[in-house]
Amino acid sequence: MKRIASILAATAAMASPAVAELELEKDELTFGFIKLTDMAPLAVAYEQGYFLDEGLFVTLEAQANWKVLLDGVIDGQLDGAHMLAGQPLAATIGYGTEAHIITPFSMDLNGNGITVSNEIWEAMKPNVPKMADGRPQHPISASALKPVVEEYTAAGKPFNMGMVFPVSTHNYELRYWLAAGGIEPGYYSPENITGQIGAQALLSVTPPPQMPATMEAGTIYGYAVGEPWNQQAVFKGIGVPVITDYQMWKNNPEKVFGITNEFAEEYPNTTKAVVKALIRAAMWLDENDNANRDEAVEILSRPEYVGADAEVIANSMTGFFEFEKGDKRDIPDFNVFFRYNATYPYYSDAIWYLTQMRRWGQIAEAKSDEWYFDAAKSVYRPDIYLEAARLLVDEGMANEADFPWDSDGFKAPTPAEDIIDGIAYDGKAPNAYIDSLPIGLKGAQTVVGTEVQG
Repeated sequence: MKRIASILAATAAMASPAVAELELEKDELTFGFIKLTDMAPLAVAYEQGYFLDEGLFVTLEAQANWKVLLDGVIDGQLDGAHMLAGQPLAATIGYGTEAHIITPFSMDLNGNGITVSNEIWEAMKPNVPKMADGRPQHPISASALKPVVEEYTAAGKPFNMGMVFPVSTHNYELRYWLAAGGIEPGYYSPENITGQIGAQALLSVTPPPQMPATMEAGTIYGYAVGEPWNQQAVFKGIGVPVITDYQMWKNNPEKVFGITNEFAEEYPNTTKAVVKALIRAAMWLDENDNANRDEAVEILSRPEYVGADAEVIANSMTGFFEFEKGDKRDIPDFNVFFRYNATYPYYSDAIWYLTQMRRWGQIAEAKSDEWYFDAAKSVYRPDIYLEAARLLVDEGMANEADFPWDSDGFKAPTPAEDIIDGIAYDGKAPNAYIDSLPIGLKGAQTVVGTEVQG
């Protein structure tokens, strides 16, 4: 936990034009996070003094797991938090704990991977195409895993895999990868929220920092998680990352910064000040072709933040990613914090998460396209984001050209070649997209008992 408490620094902050202009309604704030590298904008905003520049006295507190974090925001113990993108959406539509949570800031793009144990990797390798130099050809399809899963099933052994939370990106990415390779990842229903109805691979929740140890113990055979917990498996020699989410879906949305709608309404200037500080942090993380990443790695390695070895964190934060030990490959955009409008909360990003909730039965019944649009707009708030960005531009702290002022909130459709299953995604056509996916609920289908009906 870190606390800003300098009277001299506070006096300097209160003298800044930004603070005087915004007239903060609340200046002492506590934000929560999980120990993952994509909490970086919060750590950087703190360490670089961007919160203080806005007159904000911020405490950052690591949380035990995603549920504790969400509950803390809802009950007011936390003023805001680094969140799974699915959390504000699920809470607002009433899946799980019901509360109106919004996001005025997207924290990053990419940043996750899928790792399997050494034993599973050895079983997969004969099914993976090789390059001329003998290394595996990437991206690796889950079709290489399918015969392994079938072998375990035939032997009466459940094929267990881990993800971090039922509405996490990791759950949806792992399901997406498995389904693209012909493996059924299972369904949810109102009566059965395990997500394992009809599953060939059984997915369950494990907190991110515990993933490597859980796999090493043999409880799970693989997992989807954010960094540094894929690279940790490589360093410990217990597993092999087989794909990153950048390879699965180029520049896909990841975490968000979440606050209650009530907070945003009661403290509008404070909300804008927070977003200003986070935008500056994201800019710092990406500026000059990632020139600040080594410093960011040092910050994140501290025990109050991620607490992993700097060498492990650097493996994914500084332009490359290691798969098998020694097999390092250039992935310069594995972690993106500002470029490609990474911080802008696009409706189309929200809609992708909602389509996956529907695909796997967390949204039990079919919804109209308009429902998806309305749900996205109730949670993702580009209006707040752009107000904060405008202030930064007017203060000479950001460039006008770096923000999508004329956006309607929807990204251009993601082309088929940027997604592992070769199926394009268009946020303006959610039901057509859902129906185009070969595995998953379609149309009016529902899950009744152990069967898909309709």
